[in-house]
Amino acid sequence: MAYQKNDLYISHNQRSLINQSNVEKRYARRFKVNRLYKWFVFTCTMIGVLVLAILIMNTFFKGVSHLTPSFFTSFSSSTPSMAGVKGGLIGTVWLMITIIPISIILGVGTAIYLEEYAKKNLFTKIVNISISNLAGVPSVVFGILGLTIFVRGMGIEFLALSNSIIAAALTMSLLILPIIIVASQEAIRAIPNSVREASVGLGATKWQTTKNVVIPAALPGILTGFILALSRALGETAPLILIGIPTVLLALPSNIFDQFQALPMNIYNWSKLPQEEFQNVASAGILVLLAVLLLMNTIAILIRNKYNKKY
Repeated sequence: MAYQKNDLYISHNQRSLINQSNVEKRYARRFKVNRLYKWFVFTCTMIGVLVLAILIMNTFFKGVSHLTPSFFTSFSSSTPSMAGVKGGLIGTVWLMITIIPISIILGVGTAIYLEEYAKKNLFTKIVNISISNLAGVPSVVFGILGLTIFVRGMGIEFLALSNSIIAAALTMSLLILPIIIVASQEAIRAIPNSVREASVGLGATKWQTTKNVVIPAALPGILTGFILALSRALGETAPLILIGIPTVLLALPSNIFDQFQALPMNIYNWSKLPQEEFQNVASAGILVLLAVLLLMNTIAILIRNKYNKKY
């Protein structure tokens, strides 16, 4: 009881030493700064949303008149009214279908090795730093690399893939691999070691633990990185220009070694033509590209959410 009285006495003395008016002033100043910061970040957000909305609305109103059935069944043409996205749309689908397995296998495989199997030494540190730095390299550099290695085969004729779907897919995979690897590493690293130890304690091998425990638990994070990477690959034009993807091609590819068109190349070609009507055609192409992007992202997000609920 004496201890409690002494405790209350000390607490009362401490309170008497505090200048309440100063505390109230500081609180008022902090609340003002907090409110100011809140409205500042809100304004920044709204500016970004407003600019995006204006761009999308402008593109929509300019291009919606060209979104006719013939626009999806016609190849690119020098006449605005006859131009279409058939070749570019099918070529883009071919490209995405080829990129997805290459980038997922190489990206996730690299992340699994670096996080689960590789020893933590100077070499792995250099590799991790290099991968992080590659994520910020301009796409033009990857285009030059793809031109040298895949299109021309480094001067070796039987290795040259020309400007085919597989050459473009390998080039784009190089572009997005750093993003997928870094995102996958972070997702795998976030899994608690206790989960791995519990699996090993039940008799599972290292690979069984990785395959049945770590990868399923990390899959939502891996898919998030993959969505961001695929979105970037879908809209890139510079690497395609450098490896020589044609802007006009009146034929459809039948396999991954054929030439192809891509929607970004169609849009790039239409936007630089002098006729004003082609600007509206380019806007219609942008709307189609956005629709393809949203569809692919929706599928990936649904898969991610499915595993999010499970694990």
